[in-house]
Amino acid sequence: MAETFEPTSIIVTGGCGFIGSNFVRWVVENHPGVRVTVLDKLTYAGNPENIAGLPEDRVRLVVGDICDEALLEGLVPGHDAVVHFAAESHNDNSIADPEPFVRTNVVGTYRLLEACRAHDVRYHHVSTDEVYGDLALDDPARFTEETPYRPSSPYSSTKASSDMLVRAWHRTYGVRATISNCSNNYGPYQHVEKFIPRQITNILCGIRPKLYGDGKNVRDWIHTEDHSSAVWAILTRGRVGETYLIGADGERDNITVLRDVLRAMGRPEDDFDWVRDRPGHDRRYAIDPTKLRTELGWEPRHTDFESGLMATIEWYREHEAWWRPAKEATEARYAAQGQ
Repeated sequence: MAETFEPTSIIVTGGCGFIGSNFVRWVVENHPGVRVTVLDKLTYAGNPENIAGLPEDRVRLVVGDICDEALLEGLVPGHDAVVHFAAESHNDNSIADPEPFVRTNVVGTYRLLEACRAHDVRYHHVSTDEVYGDLALDDPARFTEETPYRPSSPYSSTKASSDMLVRAWHRTYGVRATISNCSNNYGPYQHVEKFIPRQITNILCGIRPKLYGDGKNVRDWIHTEDHSSAVWAILTRGRVGETYLIGADGERDNITVLRDVLRAMGRPEDDFDWVRDRPGHDRRYAIDPTKLRTELGWEPRHTDFESGLMATIEWYREHEAWWRPAKEATEARYAAQGQ
């Protein structure tokens, strides 16, 4: 095992987004000696309300672009680590317009790596299991750290590109970097364009939920709090230059998840509409987290999906003012796509 790294001041890019803000909250709650600078461009997916109420002496928000070289040059020095969550991440959007994904996911990662190289700051790169492509529904295999990359969408291809940059900057320049590839997250503060919150908020709005294609696409679900604890374990105990896959053995197909949501919200299991499938829709993702568990001793806490889902539903019930402003425009965009 590598020596323990004990940061006291970190930058979290995309810290007003879904996964990033949950990580910021987790760090504040679990590591009182750590100060966090959140760097976020505040696009539609970044909401400062996601970190509202956190202590101002522990959390500072800097509104800016990770592609801004001058901004990074002034911001990165004095921090112990950069934890890079910021990304364009919604597959449907990447299919409609790939350019922002290339800029943010590839150019933005390059700028961060260069800043960390210049100032010898540790770097953790948050990636996705989608870089590996997909698995057949009847394939017993799962993704491991050795699985070849086969990205199938503009989103996953730009994330794959950024992973390769990280590896090159570590090997060529000695940047102290680690990478994590995680499965699908769920939990509070997730934008209503995403699968689970879209179904929940549709029901809360009196709209029938929508299901892509045949509903058999399998995703490996993990609660965002477990993702946060895993990222911290990798940042502080992981070996520099290594990749770790984060998963919680949560494989479920989309129709099962939708029926879980309907049942939990007191609706009939067939109370949804079928819609046109996404182009190039990956069939199955599945993570083998053996390396993370055996090498770093990490274990997920939220192993009961139904319980985690119920807590997520309750969060959306109680935070309508948070998600309502984005709902109408999101559904209009889906309707224009026939979805």
